[in-house]
Amino acid sequence: MTPSQARARIDRYGGRLNAFTTVFDPAAGEGPTFAVKDMIDFAGVPTGGGGRSPLDPSPARHAVAVERLLEAGWAAVGKTQTVELAYGGWGTNRAVGEPWNPWDAQVHRAPGGSSSGSAVAVAAGLCDVALGTDTGGSVRIPAGVCGVVGLKPGRGLVSLRGVHDLAPSLDTVGTLARSVAEAARALAIISGPDGDDAGRGVFDAETALARDPRGWRVAALAPEAIDDMEAQIARLYGLALDALRKAGVEIETAMPPRPLSAYFEPNGVLMAAEGWRVRGAHIEANADQMDPWIVSRFRMGRGITDVQLVAARARRVEDQAEFHAWLAGYSALVCPTCPIEAPPIAGVDETISPLSSLTRAGNYLDLPAATVPCGLTAGGLPAGLQIMGGPADEASVVTLAAAFERASGWNSQAPDLTAFAV
Repeated sequence: MTPSQARARIDRYGGRLNAFTTVFDPAAGEGPTFAVKDMIDFAGVPTGGGGRSPLDPSPARHAVAVERLLEAGWAAVGKTQTVELAYGGWGTNRAVGEPWNPWDAQVHRAPGGSSSGSAVAVAAGLCDVALGTDTGGSVRIPAGVCGVVGLKPGRGLVSLRGVHDLAPSLDTVGTLARSVAEAARALAIISGPDGDDAGRGVFDAETALARDPRGWRVAALAPEAIDDMEAQIARLYGLALDALRKAGVEIETAMPPRPLSAYFEPNGVLMAAEGWRVRGAHIEANADQMDPWIVSRFRMGRGITDVQLVAARARRVEDQAEFHAWLAGYSALVCPTCPIEAPPIAGVDETISPLSSLTRAGNYLDLPAATVPCGLTAGGLPAGLQIMGGPADEASVVTLAAAFERASGWNSQAPDLTAFAV
């Protein structure tokens, strides 16, 4: 869509959806359009980090990912809401407010986090693509519960320069879009060496999209290995596996060396320990203006010693070697993105994180992953299929995601925004 078309939709639907922190004046040109999570710098625009005290009140430069999209002729339409300091999977934000999941106009449901505004903006058609960050599922979770595609690369493919850290050893920048092709092509643009943390080559989206996965051997997580999966999600997961079989993929029900949920706590230890070391000073200076739940999460990292952090990182290396060796026997691993549908935000329990129980493994094990919509529950809420590839194998993730998208026919579905119109 053109920037003017995007701005018209934002003006019509954006108020109640609350996807944006800042909306830009329409740029000249035909687009495509993109939005930027408010953990990523856009020159001259405050990087708020989802809080009342900005991380940078006026960044001097664009983040590399932003700069590359602009250089490719894309038009930025605004900055999107995030969970405060990107630390949360529900999408709640008691500091500045949270977006509204567009699939239920009557009940304010969790949009997923932490890239909440990016997912809502894409789902509502307020932009073509949005950038998000992902430390434990923060691209895939909101994409999954908002019914869009979320693509998280492995580390080293996309520059983190100009991206404000949560946990430096886990953070990645990903793309959200209405289709696999859009997400993959945007990833291709923002990928490639930056002379710093990103050392891998440019992602070849077109080759990945053109490949045929027929005959590929893909592991499917056994339903009994998924804790607390709702019946509706289980039903849609089964249908998704049938769609992959229809696409010619050989599905083998399999059990990894450890359940994906086994990596939840180790990922959380790294997130808390590194998060406190990165954001501790900011939190202590601004705690009275922050959501107490966010403050408490970060302060958990205060008690993790340097010795414990070194041990956690060593354990991660061992866990990665074990899992990578097992996954080498398959082209990919598939499972639900989230085991539950989006709940009413008023009923969210901040002490638990079920939405991230299957996504944190992707960051801890440093595996590229995508979520692709796989249908609607009986209540009309989206569910997602998560596809995890081998180390640095974004290509296989995109190939499988595109094949599944074609077989499922999801692209024709979008939320009814009538009740959100101004």
